[in-house]
Amino acid sequence: MSSELLMTSLAILFQGLLATLLLSAAAIVGGTLIGLLAAVLRSFGPWGTPTVARLYTELFRGTPVLITLMFIYFGVSYFGYAIDVFAAGVVGLSVYQGAYIAEVFRSGIEAVPKGQWEVSQILGLSKTQTFFSVILPQTGKIVMPPLIGQYLSLIKDTSIVSMIGMSELMHGGQAIVDRVGKPVEIYGLVAVLYFIVCFPLSQWVRHHDRRRSLLS
Repeated sequence: MSSELLMTSLAILFQGLLATLLLSAAAIVGGTLIGLLAAVLRSFGPWGTPTVARLYTELFRGTPVLITLMFIYFGVSYFGYAIDVFAAGVVGLSVYQGAYIAEVFRSGIEAVPKGQWEVSQILGLSKTQTFFSVILPQTGKIVMPPLIGQYLSLIKDTSIVSMIGMSELMHGGQAIVDRVGKPVEIYGLVAVLYFIVCFPLSQWVRHHDRRRSLLS
């Protein structure tokens, strides 16, 4: 690969990487909020909501992410509304990954000793106060490693958003290959950029797991 082609390709890929990071950040926030809500409803929700939350998690965990993205992007247009590809990507990834994040949170909530609830009731805390002041902080410590692992999966899933036309990292790589060829070199650069983003997070998870095993 010539130096000129390399520099041109890197400029396009860095623009795609920026779009991927923005998409990932927005979807991480959205997926975390949706997942936490679904986990709370499934664990403590009023009548009927635990069933709805369980159906939500089972539905999206049992279908491909591409189907979710296609349904949101083209489904909204079918009903006469327009949606931007970035918005469709954020909504699709948030809803899809939220189903997996919900299970992570639910496992963490159930891992908190039941005695915490009893002690909080003795101290006069309401159920809501107990959850947000006592249970949720402990849940956060428990679920952080698997939650970061799910975020890594979300970042890699952003490559699928290119299927609805968003110019993210993978889409930028495809555009370069379509114009100049060199698929091995270009997709190799794409893989390196994904690795640079994901590797520090995966190392953090590994370090955290190793630290927990030493303390236990």
